[in-house]
Amino acid sequence: MTNPMPLITEDFLLENRYSRELYHEYAGGLPILDYHNHLSPEHLATDRHFESITQAWLAGDHYKWRAMRTLGTDEHYITGAATDLEKFRKWSACVPYTVRNPLYHWTHLELDRYFGWQGYLNEHTANEVYEHTSARLSEPGFGAAGLLRQMNVEVVCTTDDPADSLQWHSQARANNLVPAMLPAFRPDRAWAAQDPEPYRTYLDRLGVASGMEIQTLGDLLRALETRMDAFAACGCRISDHGLERMPQAPDEVNPEQAFLKVRAGYPISDAEQEGLTYTILLELCRLYHRKGWVQQFHLGALRNTNSRLLATLGPDTGFDSIGDFPQARSLAAFLDALDATDQLARTVLYTLNPAWNEVFATMAGNFNDGRLRGKVQFGSGWWYNDQLDGMKRQIDALSQMGLISCFIGMLTDSRSFLSFPRHEYFRRLLCQLFGSEMDRGLLPSDTAFIGGIIRDICYFNAKRYFGFEDLT
Repeated sequence: MTNPMPLITEDFLLENRYSRELYHEYAGGLPILDYHNHLSPEHLATDRHFESITQAWLAGDHYKWRAMRTLGTDEHYITGAATDLEKFRKWSACVPYTVRNPLYHWTHLELDRYFGWQGYLNEHTANEVYEHTSARLSEPGFGAAGLLRQMNVEVVCTTDDPADSLQWHSQARANNLVPAMLPAFRPDRAWAAQDPEPYRTYLDRLGVASGMEIQTLGDLLRALETRMDAFAACGCRISDHGLERMPQAPDEVNPEQAFLKVRAGYPISDAEQEGLTYTILLELCRLYHRKGWVQQFHLGALRNTNSRLLATLGPDTGFDSIGDFPQARSLAAFLDALDATDQLARTVLYTLNPAWNEVFATMAGNFNDGRLRGKVQFGSGWWYNDQLDGMKRQIDALSQMGLISCFIGMLTDSRSFLSFPRHEYFRRLLCQLFGSEMDRGLLPSDTAFIGGIIRDICYFNAKRYFGFEDLT
């Protein structure tokens, strides 16, 4: 394969003078506020040095795993016992065949930005890249925290269960870690009662963490509030929830009785599960409002669809997809139940199904009441939608049915410390979209004004929205 020019150039994705000026003069140098990801707090707090690029880049990356399986790569080289070098060689041989998938751009952008390597990754360059990157990863400044500092990351918010000890967050806080690392409260397991035995085990673990025995629904809510206080002491100001759709208010279901039933080890019906979820989530959202937290809702994922491989590899290994759940009515009713008593916290709504973009964009506008700029947000393109078309579709829906000027911008939603050039990817696309419309006469050719909006979307809106001013 002959490649006379590197893929990632200075003006990558920037097609006219306006987009280039917007990116280079206004967006490119801004720090990163990554308010939702799945990074390891331990790795960040201890500034873990990865032994190879395989450990830093391939381990836990479902995007790469799915591509490798599609190309016929044996699981031995994906999650199996192959050596780091063998796994990297297999991935490198796959890369040329990921063209038009975001992995192709991300791969070369990340190799360039972190390691200064500007060629094309393939089976012929695999050994060179492996040796080059592994040598760099052993250098000072290339640990987990150092990799983020290289990308000018100021704040990262990890995703943490209420029962987590927060040990690594406490250590990072005591050591004034840069970037600042904050926990985000993710209580999904607090209502995951479909299987009684794992749920009872989780309640016991949560009880230990909160210092109380959990036997009733009231006990559970008090334990969760206790853990929220512990999270707040570590700087938490954000919650997050992953749901197929928002639950509906219980109809002829007693949530307290449903909880007692499952606590005793008996299965509950789908209606009882939904009523229990609704009750717990609604009470938590009232607490978020009282504490001044932001609440995030990631809606629409259909998870663990491959039962054979789920049994072999476990969850979160690359077998989730976009779901087609109805969203509008239950989402509106849930938000309205909070707004009716003036207990609706700042809220970010994400849809995994882009067919619902316009629904979510208009839903956010229903609950903006003029008291806070952009109080309810239609969140960025998420998971399968954080590629060029998906991000553009989300930006267009928000622009046309809401106000893009109030948007809080991009996040990584990633488990990889090498994923932060995704912010650059988003920023370049954003500048290209605005610059194209300036070039066509659809927006004023006032780069200072438009540049100010770009800067807000990329950094300042999120800084104000999440209250990060005290951290930076």
